[in-house]
Amino acid sequence: MDRTYIITGAGSGIGKATADRLRAQGATVVGVDLRGTEVQGDLSTAAGREAAVDAAVDAASGSVDAVIACAGIALPNPLTASVNYFGMTEFLTRIRPVLAQSTAPRAALVSSVSSVHPNHPGLVEALLTDNEGAALVVAAEMTLDERVANLVYQSTKRAISLWLRREAPTAGWAGAGIPLNAVAPGLVETPMTAGLLHTVDGAAMMDAIVPTPLNHHQSRESIADALIWLTSEQNSHMCGQMLYVDGGAEVVLRGTDVYEWADAAISTTFAEISTKLSH
Repeated sequence: MDRTYIITGAGSGIGKATADRLRAQGATVVGVDLRGTEVQGDLSTAAGREAAVDAAVDAASGSVDAVIACAGIALPNPLTASVNYFGMTEFLTRIRPVLAQSTAPRAALVSSVSSVHPNHPGLVEALLTDNEGAALVVAAEMTLDERVANLVYQSTKRAISLWLRREAPTAGWAGAGIPLNAVAPGLVETPMTAGLLHTVDGAAMMDAIVPTPLNHHQSRESIADALIWLTSEQNSHMCGQMLYVDGGAEVVLRGTDVYEWADAAISTTFAEISTKLSH
């Protein structure tokens, strides 16, 4: 594979699994993380993101074919908002002009099946304004109440999923020939989930939240393979799509209601047509 990848969060978890698989296939990979990668970068601050992009592009000798944003945390505090949302959106946006110079540019990010779970609308809205200061204020207020503190994580995943759909078809991405898509994992065996999944009570709690009828808990490689295809030259027309690689969790949680908005709209349209014809 004669392609150069930049992967954030490549020091562990899904990011490392993706980097390892790509290297085994012959790709050049520049990893970005706090430690253990080619570029040590802090994606929790605007200055850190800018420096990380510059260092990663330099490490790639100025030529980038694909970017995969995997870096993320799940702490019930404002840091999660900074890393999970701005650490992805700002990194991808800053590197986009370099990526666009490739003959087959691709970009992907990691969301989560948690994006369909209950969230905090105020935090989601603040994140989507791309105003980090305002978002951090909301996240900080959430941490004062343990009933909503744990909603920080899924709120960031809802926001990044909506950002994806907002940005992917625009001139800067689709118009520049860059497919931008995402993978939404379910219960993946990573260092971030190990503390919960490796205890009986923790696993039972997570299985209740993320029901997984197909093959139970996932390996990191199951997500890596999907990310690699999304950022391959074979993916020419997927735009703004969320691949739920989650053992069926999203289907169980949402059922068929993903179609109801269209059914309601069609019913209204036919009702209006029938009324006009009757007159």
